[in-house]
Amino acid sequence: MNKKSSAASPIGIFDSGVGGLTVFRAVRDLLPQEDLLYIADQAKVPYGNRPLQEVQSLAEGVTSYLMDQGAKLIVIACNTASAAALKHLRALYPDFPFVGMEPAVKPAAEQTLSGKVGVLATPSTFQGELYASVVERFAQDVQLFQNTCPGLVQQIEKGYLNTPKTRRILEEALDPMMKEGVDTLVMGCTHFPFVIPLIRQITGEDVRVIDPAPAVARQVKRVLDGWGLLAERKRAGKSVFLTSGDVGEMAFLLPKLIGTKAEVGQLRWDNDTLFLRKI
Repeated sequence: MNKKSSAASPIGIFDSGVGGLTVFRAVRDLLPQEDLLYIADQAKVPYGNRPLQEVQSLAEGVTSYLMDQGAKLIVIACNTASAAALKHLRALYPDFPFVGMEPAVKPAAEQTLSGKVGVLATPSTFQGELYASVVERFAQDVQLFQNTCPGLVQQIEKGYLNTPKTRRILEEALDPMMKEGVDTLVMGCTHFPFVIPLIRQITGEDVRVIDPAPAVARQVKRVLDGWGLLAERKRAGKSVFLTSGDVGEMAFLLPKLIGTKAEVGQLRWDNDTLFLRKI
């Protein structure tokens, strides 16, 4: 355990960009008493198109920074980074709690009536051992239809949640799935829940859409409780947002995506080390 950590220390949450804010939002709603420190590594977004080894190195750098800030638990709010680095980070820091993303194939396989499940995720997620393991364990009796939705992460990073281009990307992914009889969709990238309203316009309300963020938040609570690190319920938690990209763009997106106005701090990479840029 990080020597600086205590029940009053923040939960660290990170992603390549704003996608992890879907997880941030769920954690904040479930645990309003907790301080949250969110990092968007937007200088490197998207992780999903990068080699897994590079993503592992980036995740290690962000983790090191969060630990230096006294984080008591780190949420890898990115499916690609979880696939590339969760196992590695747990081995590197065996006495520190991590929570990662796992593609929600198991609940989808349990809920589908047609036996046909669609999974939307990045190329790196589909290539990772974690996804393969989940499919092997839980999806033997269902048919999976996969799509990487090229360009969708970039659209969401710009805040384009319901534009003609965003709709076209989703229709190209979803229309073939609907023709095959898919009745359950897995959001295998933390960015994608932001476009669930648009997805429902395309698929109709009869298709189940599984957002893993609430389940991840519940796991965060369980892990904190198990480690004796839950903050006191009476307090009001604070949130801090940092990005390695454009602070103005992220500050503009926060109200649109999660209904929060906040200043955003500037991070910078120096080789494999992340620093807070002083103004």
